[in-house]
Amino acid sequence: MASNEAMWGSTSSGGAPACAFPTVPRVARSHAWDWVALLLLVAVDALLNVVEPFHRFVGAGMMADLRYPMKANTVPVWAVPVIAVIAPVVIFIVIYIRRRNVYDLHHAILGILFAVLITGVLTDAIKDAVGRPRPNFFWRCFPDGKAVYDSITTGVICHGDPKVIKEGHKSFPSGHTSWSFAGLGFLSWYLAGKITVFDRRGHVAKLCVVLLPLLVAAMVAISRVDDYWHHWQDVCTGGVLGLVVASVCYLQFFPAPSDEKGFWPHAHFRFITEQEEESRGQRPAEAGGRTSHELDAMEAGRRDQLL
Repeated sequence: MASNEAMWGSTSSGGAPACAFPTVPRVARSHAWDWVALLLLVAVDALLNVVEPFHRFVGAGMMADLRYPMKANTVPVWAVPVIAVIAPVVIFIVIYIRRRNVYDLHHAILGILFAVLITGVLTDAIKDAVGRPRPNFFWRCFPDGKAVYDSITTGVICHGDPKVIKEGHKSFPSGHTSWSFAGLGFLSWYLAGKITVFDRRGHVAKLCVVLLPLLVAAMVAISRVDDYWHHWQDVCTGGVLGLVVASVCYLQFFPAPSDEKGFWPHAHFRFITEQEEESRGQRPAEAGGRTSHELDAMEAGRRDQLL
């Protein structure tokens, strides 16, 4: 079993690290294919945003639930990566400055990027396939308020901006919500491990810290309904999707927070185990060398006495 110093990232009395961990670039190079996979996910997500979504039939009788006013986003699109990715990464860096564990920093950043990008690809793929109209679809389709319908099918004949209409067919699920729960859900898992929230000591304050990121994600989700950009089913599905992906990605890199080793990533303990095995392998050889030398010296001494 790893020593306490190695497990908790402590330093020796002289200030030197208990174990000589590799540098961040070296760890990143060992995960080169993971970073390539992230770039591919970015490319796929960009492609999904270019693709025209499925234009689900919208008839005159359906407009009663799609006439909500057009409002600006309470949480702008640019703010979502700041809330869901950049803010958690800042927390990861702060913990790294205090503990100097390169595996923890690298795997936390890699894990949260995978969480949000996998969630983004799944969300945009579902959006394009479903093509559900947003609650404010009427004003996207008829910006002047003059509705035009097909005389036979009663289907809408939109005369609005094609880009605005295209975005109007991307209601299900909510991207703001899924991204927020993916990034902040990963952060909640991370904090749960770092403050040992499940140590069975009953500190509810720790639980409040873990739930705070989820509360922020929930507020982002509620804003999407309040702004009439999404139906309530959209944000519920987006929240579940993001949280599930975040959980899978976290457990790929870190033990469960309830585990006694939930503080550091799997790679940290694997490195410690390898170092201890290497150290144990060297000690017998060194001890054996010293014993043989001593026996030779003793034998030489006996021969001198006989002569």
